[in-house]
Amino acid sequence: MSLAKIRPANAVDIPHLVRWNAAMAWETEAKRLDLAVLERGVAAVLDETRRGFYLIAERAGDAVGSLLVTYEWSDWRCGDFWWIQSVYIAPEARRGGVFRALYADVAERARAAGAVGLRLYVETENQRAQATYAGLGMQRCHYLMYEASPL
Repeated sequence: MSLAKIRPANAVDIPHLVRWNAAMAWETEAKRLDLAVLERGVAAVLDETRRGFYLIAERAGDAVGSLLVTYEWSDWRCGDFWWIQSVYIAPEARRGGVFRALYADVAERARAAGAVGLRLYVETENQRAQATYAGLGMQRCHYLMYEASPL
């Protein structure tokens, strides 16, 4: 299988990103997202680079996966952690190195930007994803996540 080409997302990718985010929410949490809200959310990232950025993975010119990077300031480290979010690989492209290519691209961009680390969260039951992340050298951290939503 050919290596994936990674590129920044643009407005033409919004339909893919909306569809893939909705599919990921359903696959991982059995959650149905409001597509209109999701489309506005995706577009808001593309409109404001301070929010983060999406990357698209392509094979033979076809988009086959994506992820979102957002930023978290760490006063302890005086730098940004880059959070990998909204990861989705099209079913026909899974287990073919697409996420590995996306991750390598993010890691290189993060190093070049002076980020202090990469983080992501994963569903506690998603053993396959956890194994993938561990296989890339990521380690489970000692933090638990809490939220208050909606406010």
